Amino acid sequence: MNTITAAITAVGAYVPDFVLSNKVLETMVDTNDEWITSRTGIKERRILKDKDKGTSYLAIKAAQDLLARANIDPLEIDLVIMATATPDMPVAATGVYVATQIGATNAFAYDLQAACSSFLFGMSTAAAYIESGRYKKVLLIGADKMSSIVDYTDRSTCIIFGDGAGAVLFEPNYEGLGLQDEYLRSDGVGRDFLKIDAGGSLHPTSFETITENRHNIIQDGKTVFKYAVTNMADASEIILKKNNLTNEDVDWLVPHQANKRIIDATANRMNLDDSKVLMNIEKYGNTTSATLPLVLSDFEHLFKKGDTIILAAFGGGFTWGSIYLKWAYDKK
Repeated sequence: MNTITAAITAVGAYVPDFVLSNKVLETMVDTNDEWITSRTGIKERRILKDKDKGTSYLAIKAAQDLLARANIDPLEIDLVIMATATPDMPVAATGVYVATQIGATNAFAYDLQAACSSFLFGMSTAAAYIESGRYKKVLLIGADKMSSIVDYTDRSTCIIFGDGAGAVLFEPNYEGLGLQDEYLRSDGVGRDFLKIDAGGSLHPTSFETITENRHNIIQDGKTVFKYAVTNMADASEIILKKNNLTNEDVDWLVPHQANKRIIDATANRMNLDDSKVLMNIEKYGNTTSATLPLVLSDFEHLFKKGDTIILAAFGGGFTWGSIYLKWAYDKK
């Protein structure tokens, strides 16, 4: 029997229509376009303005885009993994609702949360299901409505985050393509540096937590930046060494879109030419769980069958890692 590897066979994406530009942010908080661009690389981000729509709406749209682009019957999907840090609600899993809404009624579904590393960790999980031979089609969706947890009077966070969703389909491959290796890590030292303080079991919602504005995301920017630069770059370098790869072997770097300076540091550690580093941060900002699949969707037209792709991410917790992937198809 041939060895089964787990390959991405289709992609999809969705971003809301409303564009929140740096110029608009200048009217909301004490900041300016030059400051934001020079420090983050972000020019604009998309915002889901409809208060009656949550992360599930973004996820459904991205999944439907994938199904339409690949002409796939949702009834064939075995499993839906929903990578998100902003579920619709605390208990009822968002992925379950999304699976039903897209017609994947033969699938089981669940949510996976590892902050900005959620999609990367989800890739590992999806691949394991495929490699086991147990399932044939695993839909992995990364989606976040970050605007729902951002304080738009806090200039340290409101300039960074946007809303969006992306999806990939994993299927068995018998040519040795797909996910080749992974290096995934976490460290609880990061718990206090990037978080939402209230709304969980430690600090349940109360009059005090609401009036004290403890339900929005907060971060110690300098500490997070320091850990992100070091660990995302380290993980990318380690995955190359583990697999005896050089910078010449790498066709594309798909990095988490949190900050251009973090991306540049990772590329420099890998000694990669800028032409191999894929970025759309200027258009979307940090969409958390959606950044990696949005990059894959935006640049799908560049990928050739057999291309070596390195994906890397860093998120709250702290969580981080890198994945070595062989692209499995040429876009038709």
